[in-house]
Amino acid sequence: MGLFLACELALAKCSVLILEKTENPHSPLKQMPFGIRGLSAPTIEALDRRGLLEKLELHKRVKKPHATAAQGAGRQAGHFAGIPFHEDNIDTSQWKYRLPSSTAPVLVSEMEELESILTGRANDLGVVIRRGIAITGFHQTLDEVTVESGDQSFQGKWLIGCDGSRSIVRKLSGFEFAGTEPEFTGYTAKVDFADPEKLSPGRNVTPTGMYLQSQPGYLAIQEFDHGAFHNSKNPITPEHVQEVLRRISNTDVTITALHMATTWTDRSRQATSYRKGRILLAGDAAHIHAPLGGQGLNLGLGDAMNLGWKLAATIQGKAPEGLLDTYFTERHPIGSKVLDWSRAQVAIMKPDPDSRALYAIVRDLMNTRDGATYFAATVWGVLTKYDFGTGHPVTGHSIPNFEFGDGVTISSLMHNGQGILLDFEKDASLQALADQYSGQIRYISGNPKIRLGISALLIRPDGVIAWASDQHPDYSELKKAADRWFVCN
Repeated sequence: MGLFLACELALAKCSVLILEKTENPHSPLKQMPFGIRGLSAPTIEALDRRGLLEKLELHKRVKKPHATAAQGAGRQAGHFAGIPFHEDNIDTSQWKYRLPSSTAPVLVSEMEELESILTGRANDLGVVIRRGIAITGFHQTLDEVTVESGDQSFQGKWLIGCDGSRSIVRKLSGFEFAGTEPEFTGYTAKVDFADPEKLSPGRNVTPTGMYLQSQPGYLAIQEFDHGAFHNSKNPITPEHVQEVLRRISNTDVTITALHMATTWTDRSRQATSYRKGRILLAGDAAHIHAPLGGQGLNLGLGDAMNLGWKLAATIQGKAPEGLLDTYFTERHPIGSKVLDWSRAQVAIMKPDPDSRALYAIVRDLMNTRDGATYFAATVWGVLTKYDFGTGHPVTGHSIPNFEFGDGVTISSLMHNGQGILLDFEKDASLQALADQYSGQIRYISGNPKIRLGISALLIRPDGVIAWASDQHPDYSELKKAADRWFVCN
C-alpha cells in the first residue's frame, strides 16, 4: 500500500520519497503459493481507474487456488471461517449499482506481481525509492518532518507510516493501538510428505483447529493456543510442524522435509487515530487482524486510494478545511468492520461446543441464496460505502462503471486522478460549475448504455460518488458537495 500511496501522490504532482528497510524486494513469501492474495472489488476498481488492472496476469492462469468444490456453477466462490459459499447461490441482481461493464468482484494475484506493477508505475511517475534504509527516529515541526536512519537524515512535509504491523512510525509517534490478543497460532509452510494422501484436500475445520492443503506441499494450519508458539519465538522445526499437523488433522501423516515456514496470529488491533500532526498511518501500520479471507491487503490499498488525493490537495493548498480529517472518519469504520469480521470468523472456528453450534448455524445460512449473497458482498467489498449523511442513495458508493456507446467506460476516464462531474443530459450549467474548479473537476458528458435512472454525478478522485441527481439537478446541493471536496477558484 505504500507503493500505491506513493503513486497516487506522484500522480498529483507531489514529490515522494520511499524509505524501504529491506534491500531486496523479492521474497518467496511474496510469490505463489505463499504470496497469493485475493483482490476484492474496491481494489480491482481502483487498479482499473489508474490503468493498472490490465497489467495483472496471474488471475488469467489461476482462478480459485483454495477452492475444493467441483467446477461449474456450484463451485466454491469464497469462504467465511472455512465455510464455503458457492457461485450458484449468489444473487448478483441484489447489487443494483454493479453493471455488465463492471470489473470482476474478485481476482487472484500475488504480492510480488502487485509490487512489481506498482514499482514500475512509481518509477514512471518519478517516485524515489531508497532501499536498505531503516528508520531509527524522526521529529516534526509545524512545517516539516525530519527522518533519521543512522547518520542519514531526510526532510519532508509529511511522513506516512506504511511500515507494517510492527510499524516503527506508529510506535515512535505514540499512537494508541487498541484491540484484542490472539486465539491461535497460524502456520504457513512448504513441506514434503511421505504420505500426503492421509490429508484431505482444501480447507478442513476439525475438532481441534483448521488445516489447508490447496497445492502439493503447501500447508496452512491454525492451532488454538492463544498465540503461544508464535509469541515464544521458538524455531519452527519439521518435528514441531508435524506434531501440530498430526494433532489438528487427527492423522499420523509424516513430514520428510520442511523447506520454508512462518507463523502468524489473529491478534486484532487498530490505531485509535490515524494522524498526529504531520505523521499519518496507513495499511497494517494502522490496523492488524487475522489474514482469514485476505482482507488486509485490500484494506491497506483502500487506505492509500482514500488518503492519496486528500494529502496531495493539502500539500498543494487545494484542500477545503477538514479534508484530511475525512481520511480517518471514512477509513477507520471500514477498518473496524474488517477487524470485527475477522474476529467473528475466529469465534466460530474455535474447537469448543459453543463455537461448533454457531458454525453449524452460519453454515446453514451461507447455503441459502440471501446468505451466500450477503457473505459474498461483504468478503468482496461489493457494498462498501462511506456515510455522507443525507443525499442521493448512491452517494458514498463507488462509481458504477458506466459504459458509453463507443465502448469507453468511466474507469478509463479516471487515469489522471482528477475529480469528475459526469453529466448525462449535457447541461450547460453543470459545465459552468465544473469550470469554477479548474484542474480539480473535469466535466464529462455522454449517454451511457445503462443510466440507473441517474442524470448527473460528482465523482471524487478516488472514484467515490460525492453527489448525484436523478432528474433535475439541485445546483445548490451540487455546489455544497463540490465545495466539501474541492476548492473553488
